[in-house]
Amino acid sequence: MAISRQKKVYLPTTTRKNQYITVGFPLTDEFIAHYESLENCYQEFSKLVFQTADKFELYNVHVVATDKLPVVRFHNEVYCFSTQEQLRFFYNPVHHEANRLHMIPDYRAKKLKVVFLATGDEIRSKAANFHARIREFTEALMPQLPTQELATKIRDHQHISYDLFAKNKGHKETYGYKLRALNSRYQHRDCPLPEDVSALSYVQITMPVGRRIKNQLLAENRNDFSDSYQKVCENFVEAARSKQLNKLAVVANGKVPLVRNSKFEDLQSTAEFQMIGFDPSATDAEPICHWDGNVITEAIRFVIVAGDSDIADGGYGRFMNQVEDAMRKFISDIDFDKEHIDLTVGFHQHLSYKA
Repeated sequence: MAISRQKKVYLPTTTRKNQYITVGFPLTDEFIAHYESLENCYQEFSKLVFQTADKFELYNVHVVATDKLPVVRFHNEVYCFSTQEQLRFFYNPVHHEANRLHMIPDYRAKKLKVVFLATGDEIRSKAANFHARIREFTEALMPQLPTQELATKIRDHQHISYDLFAKNKGHKETYGYKLRALNSRYQHRDCPLPEDVSALSYVQITMPVGRRIKNQLLAENRNDFSDSYQKVCENFVEAARSKQLNKLAVVANGKVPLVRNSKFEDLQSTAEFQMIGFDPSATDAEPICHWDGNVITEAIRFVIVAGDSDIADGGYGRFMNQVEDAMRKFISDIDFDKEHIDLTVGFHQHLSYKA
C-alpha cells in the first residue's frame, strides 16, 4: 500500500484543471498579398478558422494577431485582459465558449496564432481527444489557406492548480492522481505524437507577500531587500534539495516566470516575463534566482522543474509528493496563515512540435 501511494499524489477535490493549445502560422508577405488589406486578412482568416473549428466541435477559439503571449487561468467569470505583452484569458471550461479575433488596427503581426481553450468537464481525461481534434483541425485548415507552405507549430499546455493548505481551510476530501507524462498518456489514448516533441513538466508555487510575510521576511532593511530575498532563496533551495529536487528557480521581481526547455529555445526576458530555462535531461543544475532588491514584490514564485528521472511508473505522482514535502519544510519556518491565505501549487505540463 505504501509503495502504491508513493506513485500517486492526493490532491483536494477543489483542484482546478485547464488546457489550452495554440497553433501558430507565420504571417508572410505572400500570405497577406491574397487579401484586400491587412485587416481583411485577419478577418477572413478568422472566419475560416471559426468555421473549420465548429466542424471539430471546438467551441472556445481565439485568433490572436497581436504577437502577445496567451496566458490562461481558471475563473468562474469570463474575462480577457490585454497588457503590453500578454493576452490573459480567465474562464470556466464548463460554462464558457467564444469565437473572437484579437487584433490591433494597422499592426502587422509576426504570426497568426489560433488559441483553443478546452471546454466541458473532465478536462484531463479528455485531453488526448482535444489534442487529436486540433491536429485534425490543422490538417483540414491548411488546404484552405492561400499559402500552404507554412511552418506551423502546435503547443499544448495543461495545468492543475490547488491550495497546498486546502485541508486547513476545511477541504478534507482528496483524489489520487498519477499525473502521467503527456507522451505516454496520449499514446494510450490513440493520439500518438511525433518523435521530435519538446516536452517539459514543472511546478510553480505562488506565495503572496502580505503584511504578515513582509514583516517576517523583508523587514531588515527598508531600502534594499536583496539580503532578505537571498535568505528566502537559500532556505527554499535547502528545503528542495533535501527532497532530491535540483532544478530550481525563485522569482521575486514582479515578472511572470516563463519556464522553457533551454535545450531548444533561446531565452530572453522582457519587461513582463522572466524567462527560465532548464534542460529536463540534465542530471543537475544551478538554482536560478531573480529579484529586485528595491521593491517588495506582491508574490514570490518558486519553480521546480521535473527531470526525465522524475517520472515514476509513467507519472509524476512521486515527484509531486517530493514537491509538497519540500514546500511544507520550507514554510514550517514561516508564520504563514494557512487557514486564510492560499499557497497555490500549479503543476504544468507542456509539449510542442512542428505540425
